[in-house]
Amino acid sequence: MDLLQSINISSSGMAAQSARLKMLSENIANADSVVTENGQPYRRKIMTFETVLDKQSGLQKVQIAKVTEDTKTPMKNVFEPSHPMADEKGFVSYPNVNTLVESLDMREASRMYEANMQAIESAKTMMARSMDLLR
Repeated sequence: MDLLQSINISSSGMAAQSARLKMLSENIANADSVVTENGQPYRRKIMTFETVLDKQSGLQKVQIAKVTEDTKTPMKNVFEPSHPMADEKGFVSYPNVNTLVESLDMREASRMYEANMQAIESAKTMMARSMDLLR
């Protein structure tokens, strides 16, 4: 494989992990948002990836397949009868965001980003050494 191709593949991984980090940050920022534009509590977002064939280069690259709301994890119902958003039984529905899980996912995404960056740095070093050998 050409070193430039490996850089292209790693850069697509970096772009995907960067988008994942932004989504995870949004989840954490909205962990206490009991009302959104639709009048419901914020729902955790989940991102899935897919590999696609880049027709121009012929490489398999990673890209975002879709971003969906987590409808499987239930909302957290907390008894707070004095809260303005409490229902008739006194419960407030909080987002289904677990900040610990989101933080761990952020750490994982950050490590994957760093791994792709290191792959690019290694390819650059190999190209520089190849150029030195040709001199």
